[in-house]
Amino acid sequence: MTSRERIRAALTFRQPDAVPVDFGSTAVTGMHVNIIAALREFYGLEPRKVKAYEPYQMLGNIEEDLLHVLGVDTIGVAPRNTLFGFANENWRSWRMPNGLEILVSEHFVTSRDRDGGYLIHPEGDKDAPPSGKMPSDGYFFDTLVRQDPIDESTLDPEDNLQEFAAITERELDYFDENVARAAESGRAVVANFGGTGFGDIALVAAPFLKHPRGIRDIEEWYISTVTRQDYIHRVFDRQCEIALHNLARIHQRVSDRVDVLYVCGTDFGTQTSTFCSVETFRSLYMPYYKRINDWVHRNTSWKTFKHSCGAVRPLIPSLIESGFDILNPVQLTAQGMEPHELKESFGRDLVFWGGGVDTQTVLAFDEPEQVKAQVLDRCEILNRDGGFVFNAVHNVQGNTPVRNVVAMIEAIHEYRER
Repeated sequence: MTSRERIRAALTFRQPDAVPVDFGSTAVTGMHVNIIAALREFYGLEPRKVKAYEPYQMLGNIEEDLLHVLGVDTIGVAPRNTLFGFANENWRSWRMPNGLEILVSEHFVTSRDRDGGYLIHPEGDKDAPPSGKMPSDGYFFDTLVRQDPIDESTLDPEDNLQEFAAITERELDYFDENVARAAESGRAVVANFGGTGFGDIALVAAPFLKHPRGIRDIEEWYISTVTRQDYIHRVFDRQCEIALHNLARIHQRVSDRVDVLYVCGTDFGTQTSTFCSVETFRSLYMPYYKRINDWVHRNTSWKTFKHSCGAVRPLIPSLIESGFDILNPVQLTAQGMEPHELKESFGRDLVFWGGGVDTQTVLAFDEPEQVKAQVLDRCEILNRDGGFVFNAVHNVQGNTPVRNVVAMIEAIHEYRER
């Protein structure tokens, strides 16, 4: 099979010729710049500075030579602007706190705080208050909350909609060109067109806006999902209308060259429970997910991708009813997320995109032998009868031992050769 055929087989619950693999197609299935640089050195690839295409988490661009080594079957298309509101263009050198020299956009503008940390400014404007901070010994940026005092009498849902608007011709051209380029690779195209992340907490705080209005404090937003549900509904309803309009225009340009649509990264799980009840999910979130997914399935051949970390087992039937085709990252160490049970209960209705190895403990802290054993075990369970795309449980973090990442890759290849 070609890479695209292999992914499509998995997406339609047919047994592919080899386990499909994704690294780097989305902002939740990537690798930190440190890891990519270390892998390039380990495999003796041409020395190149890694591009930090996703500066929020400092995820690196995996170039073709390394994609080939890793056996990756996917390629991603992301929105033109990053989470800090600037385009990736005119790359220049920047040094990570650990000394690694990487490439960043010319609009990647930082200052230093009194602790020596790096402050990043939205849209590359140093006159705007910083919206993210990387500690002096850190690996990525944390959001800096910029919340004006809330006056209930003037609180307006339009303020939480300032980042949502009709797509421009420039953006349509961007997606058209990048989807075409991605499709020529022969890999499955995973596209994030933006605008469908209902309540995604990485987006609510709006690190991409110079002066965000509305409810932007993370704690206040979660409180509002209980105390201001009418407000949240009004935000989601209008956001959904804009998103459906934009998706229709995008589909006219890119057609069915896209295989997977990244819909939403809103997390609903902790390590031991869900963030909200099933009833709240179904009343507050599900109507909007269903509208998006129903439109996609009526009008395109795209499959829809839902990211949520944590113990989301109680929500999976509702995710399926909402119309999602794919669940990521499949955090199998969270409570209730036992792989055999998930595969048995939902393996004909939901594609598991992830779950290949635990990044919190095994990949980060165990020995290579334990990494290989878990990868082989997870593949054996989840790859049966299709419905599985290998990825780690979320991004491979910057302090992960490269020997363990190599062990993961070797185990994937070993399983593929069986």
